[in-house]
Amino acid sequence: MWESLSVTGVDKEMKQRIREKSILQAQERAKEATEAKAAAKREDQKYALSVMMKIEEEERKKIEDMKENERIKATKELEAWKEYQRKAEEQKKIEREEKLCQKEKQIKEERKKLKSKSLTRNSASRNLAAKGRNSENIFTEKLKEDSIPAPRSVGSIKINFTPRVFPTALRESQVAEEEEWLHKQAEARRAMNTDIPELCDLKEEEKNPEWLKDKGNKLFATENYLAAINAYNLAIRLNNKIPLLYLNRAACHLKLKNLHKAIEDSSKALELLMPPVTDNANARMKAHIRRGTAFCQLELYVEGLQDYEAALKIDPSNKIVQIDAEKIRNVIQGTELKS
Repeated sequence: MWESLSVTGVDKEMKQRIREKSILQAQERAKEATEAKAAAKREDQKYALSVMMKIEEEERKKIEDMKENERIKATKELEAWKEYQRKAEEQKKIEREEKLCQKEKQIKEERKKLKSKSLTRNSASRNLAAKGRNSENIFTEKLKEDSIPAPRSVGSIKINFTPRVFPTALRESQVAEEEEWLHKQAEARRAMNTDIPELCDLKEEEKNPEWLKDKGNKLFATENYLAAINAYNLAIRLNNKIPLLYLNRAACHLKLKNLHKAIEDSSKALELLMPPVTDNANARMKAHIRRGTAFCQLELYVEGLQDYEAALKIDPSNKIVQIDAEKIRNVIQGTELKS
């Protein structure tokens, strides 16, 4: 307990100085407390920021790991697909060589048969000549009558030729390739498979692959890509020799980002579009562009550029394809075109 509320024996000036001194001390203590709080707050913010940065770094690392795994997976799938294509090409080459060997054997056998026939004919003619000398005097008049042929009758022969489908000049003719292409198209039109359960509820005109192709094209135009793929799938089950079905289905897969399926369908379309002739040039160019686009979206720019260059060989004057190919070259070289 204080004995009094004021100091005794002190004048007013002294009291004023004591009061000011106490006020200054209180202000200094308040200032120190405020600075301590601010320092503590800054430390807390630094700690929270470092924790957030660590969390973000871990998340970023997880995302990069996922991307790397996806890229490795896609690369492995692509390598497996390339290996499959290479083995298929080797198998085809072996089959072609076997066919050539068989043809050569057949030709040799036919030549042997012709030689044996010519030898028998020569021996028979020698025997007949010997007999003829012995009986020359007896049958002279008869032989003379037989050797004179009857006069020919006058007449004219009309010859009609089937008009060619591809009116190219003879010096630029690709008759063998054109005939093979026409044969493939005719075979595709004849190949109809009606033993499919999905066809039971369809009308007769709806069982036609061409009708299903048109249906798929209309669905694609309305951006109903899944329904369009279903239409193309059924058409391919009916007839798997029509290249446009695979080409259109590849466009749907591109829209849905099914990039590996788009590559597979484009490759199948290119396989069916062989041999390369003028009639299928536009379809081959589209197949190369769609496969190149899928490769580029998988960040396989070198393979994509190869397909775009193949498309430019078919149509060198196509400005859009030229611009896209130049963009891919710039990406490969590590530069970007100015937009």
